[in-house]
Amino acid sequence: MSAEKPKNTSESVLLHPLDTAAAPEPELLCIFGTGDLGRSLGQRLLQSGYRVVYGSRRPTSCGPLPQGTQVMSHAAAAQSASVVFVCVHRENYEFLETLAPQLRGKVLVDVSNNLKKNLYPEANAEYLQRLIPGAQVVKAFNTLSAWALQNGPSDANRQLYRGTKYKRFPDWLDRWMLCRKQLGLVALGLAFLHVLYTLIIPIRYYVKFRIAASTVLQMKENQTKEFNTVWAWQGDSFYSTGILGFGMFLLLGITSLPSVTNALSWREFNFIQSKLGYLTVFLCTFHTYLYGWNKFLRPSSYKWNTPPAFMLSLVLPTVVMVLKLLLLLPCVDRRLTRIRQGWERTDPKDDSRKSLLA
Repeated sequence: MSAEKPKNTSESVLLHPLDTAAAPEPELLCIFGTGDLGRSLGQRLLQSGYRVVYGSRRPTSCGPLPQGTQVMSHAAAAQSASVVFVCVHRENYEFLETLAPQLRGKVLVDVSNNLKKNLYPEANAEYLQRLIPGAQVVKAFNTLSAWALQNGPSDANRQLYRGTKYKRFPDWLDRWMLCRKQLGLVALGLAFLHVLYTLIIPIRYYVKFRIAASTVLQMKENQTKEFNTVWAWQGDSFYSTGILGFGMFLLLGITSLPSVTNALSWREFNFIQSKLGYLTVFLCTFHTYLYGWNKFLRPSSYKWNTPPAFMLSLVLPTVVMVLKLLLLLPCVDRRLTRIRQGWERTDPKDDSRKSLLA
């Protein structure tokens, strides 16, 4: 008889060699600043496999941060990482001088931009290097928008009311502001339809019939209508603002394409979407006002005691333009600019208020 085969008494099977080294721990990166760019950059670094720690002046109440990150004081955060992203404005660089011992030998990545060109005699990176001579300062990410990394709202009215930019907006407002691009594309599509309809108006049978009937009536009654300069200016201005508004609308739609957005710097993208965006709203609103002209004074315009459609369509853009003019007032604009640069109405040293993370 043949010998019995030995039974396999092993209860487990090794799926990898015993000498395989453990996976290295991801590198820890530090970010100074918990504003828009700091949060967006931290989210992208986490998705890329890095560990992220934030340095904040108030670690207990610094606003909502990406899940999986740590937050601590500036000194503790600087000691824990060899690369530090400085996501604060130049006006707030002074606190870095007190951290010179902790930042010695570190790599500081300056991502800041000034509000205007030639605002200071030296570049921000040079100024930062002079403040921290023991560190190695590099410039990066200054042409990248925070919204290109992660979408987020920026409601000026609520920021002015709260006196801070770190408090999260209500969910309904957050969802509404995150769908602005989709609403803009829908509006651009409706503008295309409006332009096409306007182009076919002269070839419509009803329009040609009315023009021919009016001409025949003048010939029969031997009447002559005088040239109305006011109506001529009104009509030309009406079409001019419509053409310019549609052209600006097309520019906004083109720059919203990802391939075009990636080719623009943050300053260029902000100018087109913000400055030219409000110019587009103004041109289209003024175009509608010229269309209405003095029709709102005519009782015949109010069919069934209801206002005409052009009056209803003017309510929302008019309110937006009035509120924007209020925000452009120097006394309001200066305060809003300071808030968006990190200033808060409350005392930064006061930790007694309720945490924003709650």
